[in-house]
Amino acid sequence: MSDHHHSHRHDPAERFAEAQNVTWVSVAVNVVLTVLQIVIGIIGKSQALVADGMHSLSDLLSDFLVLFANRHSAKHADSAHPYGHGRIETATTLALGVILMGTGATLVWGAAQRLQEPTALQQVHVMTLWIALLTLFGKEGLFHYMRHVARKLKSRMLEANAWHARGDAASSLVVVAGIGGNLAGITSLDLLAAALVAAMIFRMGWKQAHSALMELIDTGLDEKEVEAIRQTLIDTPGVLGLHELRTRRMGDRALIDAHVLVEPRISVSEGHHIAENARARVVSIHDALDVMVHIDPEDDAQTKRISHLPPRDELVRQLENALELPDRNIHRIGLHYLEGRVEADIFVGANNTASQLVLAAQSIESQDNIFSHIRLYQEIAPE
Repeated sequence: MSDHHHSHRHDPAERFAEAQNVTWVSVAVNVVLTVLQIVIGIIGKSQALVADGMHSLSDLLSDFLVLFANRHSAKHADSAHPYGHGRIETATTLALGVILMGTGATLVWGAAQRLQEPTALQQVHVMTLWIALLTLFGKEGLFHYMRHVARKLKSRMLEANAWHARGDAASSLVVVAGIGGNLAGITSLDLLAAALVAAMIFRMGWKQAHSALMELIDTGLDEKEVEAIRQTLIDTPGVLGLHELRTRRMGDRALIDAHVLVEPRISVSEGHHIAENARARVVSIHDALDVMVHIDPEDDAQTKRISHLPPRDELVRQLENALELPDRNIHRIGLHYLEGRVEADIFVGANNTASQLVLAAQSIESQDNIFSHIRLYQEIAPE
């Protein structure tokens, strides 16, 4: 990924402005084409052109929804929306899909009704063919421009809107064929073209609504992406394995929860350092919105539960009582809760003999089944 992409990702204001600009261009093109198609379609008696006009109208509506969503989803996280407002984009995509399905279904029904009336099969005016061709080139150009910007900004919503324009171009092609056939003498082709355009609109709406719905119900990322993220986590220095990896989408970015396995006797701060490193790697390599890394000291599946073990203060009290050393000045006690029992590292002053320490450790291990291992250390260095 080039720096160019990064600059857009990290400057929401710039990204927002560019998305707004491209959408306003689309609005302008759609307004002109909608008016031309519907007016000329009605005057020139072409059902297909009118249907295509309705298609452009639904596009216009989608442009305004995109402008709205873009304005609101670019807002920063707040107390009510701690993960930001990215899902507004998703909800908008869902709404667009539903609108398109409705438009398509209505137009299919209209064309089917008209095909049943022989009087409806009339020749269209040649002017409608020119408007259909104009629409075809206009929409195809718009598609290429919008898709270019969508890919640069990595916005799924803009990409969806670009494919709207491509859908329009495809439907305009059908309209050109239908009107051409009608002018050549096969009058029913215009209505068949209208029905086909409507079916295309419906299908496009269904695809969009479906993908947005999948995101709203927290469907995971696809398998290849998950596998790549898994590999990045496992390759992080200090990570011994991965227990659990959960992913979901928010707008065009991923949210990830991971449980990583680390060497059990490292310090809390080292564990935290490994987790932060793992998080940073996933964010930079996979462009994730957020990564939650949980540190596991051992394999959960194979361990006996440790919830029954007493808390630290109780264990320290037991150890202090059991350490029958003549002058036991304990500096520090480190505990490791592993495999259902506790290991203790006890650091004592320099004024105990080695044999006294060994005896003390053995006496604790023999009398108690909570401790699996006691290690005693003498701290010689001055405090």
